[in-house]
Amino acid sequence: MIVDTVKEKLSINKLVSSKKEIIFVEGDMIVPDSKPDILNTICTSGVVNIYNKEILDEKVKISGSINTYIMYLSENSEDKVRGINTNLDFSENIDVTNCKPEMNCILEVKLKSIECKVINGRKIGIKSTLEVEIKIYNNEETEIINDIKNKDDIQMLKENLNVNSLVGLGETKIYAKDTIQIDSVDNLAEILKTNITMVDRDIKISYNKVLTKAEAEVKLMYLTEDNRVNEVISKIPVVGFIDIPNVTEENVCNVNYEIKNMVIKPNSQEEHSIYIEIEVGVSCIIYEEKQINIIQDVFSPSEKLTYENRQIITMKNRKNIQITKQINEKTEIKGLDNRNIIDVDIEPEILKESRLKNKILYEGELKLKYILNSSNLDLEIREGKIQFEYVIDNIENGEDLNIDTNIEIKGADFIVQEGGIITNNVDMLVNANSYENVKLNLIENLQSDGEREEQDYNIVMYIVKKGDSLWKIAKRFGSTVEEITRANGIENENIIMPGEKLYIPRYVKKTSTKNVLVENYV
Repeated sequence: MIVDTVKEKLSINKLVSSKKEIIFVEGDMIVPDSKPDILNTICTSGVVNIYNKEILDEKVKISGSINTYIMYLSENSEDKVRGINTNLDFSENIDVTNCKPEMNCILEVKLKSIECKVINGRKIGIKSTLEVEIKIYNNEETEIINDIKNKDDIQMLKENLNVNSLVGLGETKIYAKDTIQIDSVDNLAEILKTNITMVDRDIKISYNKVLTKAEAEVKLMYLTEDNRVNEVISKIPVVGFIDIPNVTEENVCNVNYEIKNMVIKPNSQEEHSIYIEIEVGVSCIIYEEKQINIIQDVFSPSEKLTYENRQIITMKNRKNIQITKQINEKTEIKGLDNRNIIDVDIEPEILKESRLKNKILYEGELKLKYILNSSNLDLEIREGKIQFEYVIDNIENGEDLNIDTNIEIKGADFIVQEGGIITNNVDMLVNANSYENVKLNLIENLQSDGEREEQDYNIVMYIVKKGDSLWKIAKRFGSTVEEITRANGIENENIIMPGEKLYIPRYVKKTSTKNVLVENYV
């Protein structure tokens, strides 16, 4: 006979697989006839665009391109510095275990390096390295039993837990457009270098909607018609709405941004300006903190109960943590005399993570690539490194936390001093999404198979052994925790000691001869 139970629903967004993979994208570029021959490359930059991602059985297929800008030194003495632009297309199938088409994929692709080799004066070989991080989530609706109806003698071991239940997922595409003004004395010849990063991320939650707000920070280096190199930095708002039913201000929201396509070109309608158009894919996952009262175990002293056990893993204590780290360090660049810094590429990298009980210590380094210029337009690249540490403290169960960390460069300033000394002032914003995994033991298909067999005694003397609890003892002998505590005058049911003698009253429905059975388990 099926036992009548009370159930509640729990939505789980379970991480089923994660993988990091390095892929290489290579290609050749022919210099257009309108450009002079290449003597040597100065620097290469790129922006990754993800056109599409497809979740298949046991793999993820991604396709996109690297919008590549090559700054080079030409053989023409009059046009020393020139620039060319190309797209490197790629398509890659990455094996991911436990991956299914109906699952959700969070993808992060970083351009780790991009290099050029001059094959001849009209041809360049390009090789780039991408770091792809894939996380596959499975959304599962499950029911948990939290009470039993009309069974007064059924004993239930309950646990109150706060867990993170999935509210919903959503995504949208945002088309951000703007015109960037350059110096009014500059007549744009060509774009030499491009860098785009998503900064100042924020969300606002209203009725059934999530407002995602960020800015695309666009940094362009360009060449003027009178052979000067200049730089412009601008921020383009990236704002969009994602419809998610039942979302509230108390929910925790994780947002992911992907640049899907971009257009950068001189503005034909207005002088001294550059037209920018960026297509950004935005996805978000919403969680709520939910208190559940779950039955971990059950038995009846009068009936034979049968049930099945199922274990699931969900999340709890999901939080978004932000800390700001200021770095003020000096680097030395030999031969810096009479040179100016016109641009610096900054790449933060976490090298080591140490987990303690109430804090997490990170050790990392900033990789700096200085682009130096002189009065005769002699460009040069120099590199430097700065070690840094930062701590996320005042946390609980640091050893058990899962943390996804992203570092955003909020601002940077570089001061050149005598002797090739550069003072580097860099502000980093550390975004960390943390959570704990929690295992839930669920009982299912609870049924009664009739009454227990009668025994010819109704009390047992039992000697407590290591690992015992009153619940385990009561279940074993068909008693109850309340009867054992009352019979033995126990004040705290959670404290019993090995070797302690307990009287275990047995639950009996009919009167029988009272005997005492002594069982000794050491």
